[in-house]
Amino acid sequence: MMKTDDPTKCPEGIVQMATVEKAASQALASPVFIQIRQTFGSGPALTALWVLIAISVIALCAPLLGTSDPVAIDPSQRLASFSMEHWFGTDAFGRDVYSRVIYGARVSMVVGVGAAFIGVTFGMLVGVIVGYFPLIDAVVMRVMDGVMAIPGILLAIALVSLNGASLMTVMVAITIPEIPRVVRLVRGVIMTVKNEPYVEAAISLGTNVPALLWRHLVPSSTAPLIVQGTYIFASAILTEAILSFLGVGLPPETSSWGNIMAEGRMYFQLSPGLILYPGIFLSLTVLSVNVIGDAMRDALDPKMARRL
Repeated sequence: MMKTDDPTKCPEGIVQMATVEKAASQALASPVFIQIRQTFGSGPALTALWVLIAISVIALCAPLLGTSDPVAIDPSQRLASFSMEHWFGTDAFGRDVYSRVIYGARVSMVVGVGAAFIGVTFGMLVGVIVGYFPLIDAVVMRVMDGVMAIPGILLAIALVSLNGASLMTVMVAITIPEIPRVVRLVRGVIMTVKNEPYVEAAISLGTNVPALLWRHLVPSSTAPLIVQGTYIFASAILTEAILSFLGVGLPPETSSWGNIMAEGRMYFQLSPGLILYPGIFLSLTVLSVNVIGDAMRDALDPKMARRL
């Protein structure tokens, strides 16, 4: 009997293809995929998602994108215009602007992800505790109110001035003003949920407090925390650029979008790209994260979406 390489002409091949098609249909019908499709089904949300993915890939693969050393100085190429060697031109020190912008994406993404993770994690822990224990709430929330009364930029400038300019210091300085907002958000959710019947049933069954908080109260705050995390992400990137632009953020030799624009403002008329290129990247990143946050809010809270 002759053998054939076409899987559709043998029973085993037909069975394998049917199995693959069945697995694919089950994956497409899974709740996770349906939720993702509903969240990013609209044009703006899908475009924003692809823009954010593209910028993330650029940040991760910066050495592979035709970049050079972002801190290498070449005085003979000061304020050079577009060329095959320098795609975005050079700055006042002869450094390649394209390389600095691409490597600046790394700094912004690290600051955004770090601030969002620290702010959401710490804010969730504190918010759950103060929302469940009234005595702790009376003390901790007054501290949070005091932190919120201080403008975030001024608090960040003070922390950077005391501890010196470094990536970790800037990240912490940006995160601290965001924590009280997360705490207030989680506290409100916990105070609403802790009187629900299923929580009272868990208490009557003798569930200890840590298990009660982790199993029954924390999941209720997951959806708003995800949305809040996107806003912290965008706010952290923008705040880092502001601090660097004002000269109180990362050191000048570090490639960040704020530093590039700060150094290029004196030469804007000679080389507008020094502000234009990092400004475009910064605007696209912040805008895409905000659009994704709005889409996730509408998907996780359909009632609010209908009211809007």
